[in-house]
Amino acid sequence: MLYWYALYTRPRHEKQVYEELRNRAIEAYLPTQKVRRRWSDRYKIIEEPLFKNYLFVRTDGQNYRKCLEPYGAVSFVSVEGKPAVVADEELEAVRIMVTSEIPHNPYPYLKAGRKVRVKYGPLEGCEGILIRKRGLDRLVVTVHLLQRSIEAEVDAAWIEPR
Repeated sequence: MLYWYALYTRPRHEKQVYEELRNRAIEAYLPTQKVRRRWSDRYKIIEEPLFKNYLFVRTDGQNYRKCLEPYGAVSFVSVEGKPAVVADEELEAVRIMVTSEIPHNPYPYLKAGRKVRVKYGPLEGCEGILIRKRGLDRLVVTVHLLQRSIEAEVDAAWIEPR
């Protein structure tokens, strides 16, 4: 049985580890975001990891050690000494939000709040926490294992309580 695990990497090695895992035919997922950065003479749009120092790998419980072989891979996020499984629903919600055209940003981890489900629009099927920021409704999707979240603006008519 294959499960998703969160892999912790050395700082700024997420893309390198991701490429090495893909070259070894290991299923990996690195959510990214476009960010505007300033150089001395210009601005440039670059893609950087959404969750710094983390990426996700899909493997079984027996072969997960192979995922630690690439240079830059440090360890799995663990609970009681064993790699912890990332819920498929959380990762799918992150994937939907990242691939949508709606602007999204990292957001501080939230544990409490109202759970909602998006029933219409480009984020349809996402579940997360509804917050209000500057008078706008926003959906916060959380990966509890990493204690990281991302948020995107949603229309209040698109959501329903969960």
